[in-house]
Amino acid sequence: MSRSRRFGSTLARTLADAGVIQEPHFHATVHLAWPRVVTGFAIMSKRTVDLALVGLVLGPTAVAGLTLANAFWMVAKFLAIGLAGGTVSLVSQNYGGGDEARATAVVRMSVLLSVIVGIPVVAFFGLAAEPLVALLGGDAASIGYGATYLAVVAPGLFFEYLNLIASRTYAGVGDTVTPMAIRAGGAVANIALSATFVLGLDMGVAGAALGTALATALVTVVFAWGMTGRSYVRGRGASPVPLALSRPLFDRDLLGQIAEVSTPLVARRAAQGLVVFPLLAIAATFGPVAVAAIGVGRQVRSLLGSFTWGFSIAASTLVGQELGAGEEGEAEAYGWGIIRLSLLVYVVAAAAVVVFADPIAGIFVDEPAHRALSALFVRVAAVSVIALGIDGSVTGALRGAGDTRVPFLSALAGLYAVALPAAWLGTVVPALGIGGLLVALLAEKAVPMAVNLWRFRTNRWKAVSRGYRPDPSD
Repeated sequence: MSRSRRFGSTLARTLADAGVIQEPHFHATVHLAWPRVVTGFAIMSKRTVDLALVGLVLGPTAVAGLTLANAFWMVAKFLAIGLAGGTVSLVSQNYGGGDEARATAVVRMSVLLSVIVGIPVVAFFGLAAEPLVALLGGDAASIGYGATYLAVVAPGLFFEYLNLIASRTYAGVGDTVTPMAIRAGGAVANIALSATFVLGLDMGVAGAALGTALATALVTVVFAWGMTGRSYVRGRGASPVPLALSRPLFDRDLLGQIAEVSTPLVARRAAQGLVVFPLLAIAATFGPVAVAAIGVGRQVRSLLGSFTWGFSIAASTLVGQELGAGEEGEAEAYGWGIIRLSLLVYVVAAAAVVVFADPIAGIFVDEPAHRALSALFVRVAAVSVIALGIDGSVTGALRGAGDTRVPFLSALAGLYAVALPAAWLGTVVPALGIGGLLVALLAEKAVPMAVNLWRFRTNRWKAVSRGYRPDPSD
């Protein structure tokens, strides 16, 4: 047995003895999760690289501009993430229940819906970039940088929509290695392209945006090969539910199920994305340095959130497959085990970031005064990531069951009933000031975590899942 396998076996036994997660569940979770963690870091590194490059070359005003533009990119991407969440739920349950034809139909419908939604979004962002960014306020220089970035990067959204469906399809059938390899390759391409355009060709924010858009398109081209049933290397990587434009293209009943599962996910993600606009508008009242600081803090949290990519998708897939097979007790055991494991991982990760917050902030902002404020936001974001991690695993388990309404409502409560009012109070209570934005960073993740944990504990998600499982007689 290799050294890494011995270490994995020892760690699994240790966690099982500590009551964190059962040994076989740990191995199944890690098998699915680690490639998604790498995938998450690869995807989120695109924003990190862009912010770091423009911060290095152009300073905090450009970082503020990209932060404003990224708010629009993320809200549009969140819509696709919601649709993709419905895809993994229905693909995992139908594939786990042995109905591969219906799982294939889910993928086909999801791709078509992504194309229908993606084209107008790209056109809107590309044509209206400057007035959109200006809505958030800020100084003219920040708005100019943000508008340039958004207009150039907008076409990449179309390809990102397709990439999300492909990634979730592979996850739904239990393959997270293939999308990891493809996404990691895209991240390397993004670094190379953006660095060439920004540092080599002196293209500024336009170069960072162009590098991201081209790298995203390249990922789509590579995904298309495997998604149509063709293998990559040594017979590996072909999707077992290959995409084909067979008729009927639209199945009304299936479309209804996708809409029923995805709508709350889309709404939840939209709520998460839209709240950034008033938050950034509030931050803009404190100046571009504050916008840059909150942008850096949220970006670091997003990068740490890559662990959630793995735990959440593992929870969705394993819980969904066990439910599809009628094993509700096993599904519950998977859910709780992954939740406890994510808590442990995020406490360690958050502690490390808190300790090294200052040098991390220095990657994006080098002026001492500006760097201190960014480091403060990084520390608070690191603490909030613990709640983000737990909530991601709980939400993943609920999503695997098709129970998506409560996570949507809990997200609304955390964002709009607590976080946004806290941020606003900082503008009217001088003693609170910018501290309101720090409270908002914590509250937007802590509230949904508490609500969704309660929902999972009630076991009502098991009853919800019975309406989406394949008929045993099929």
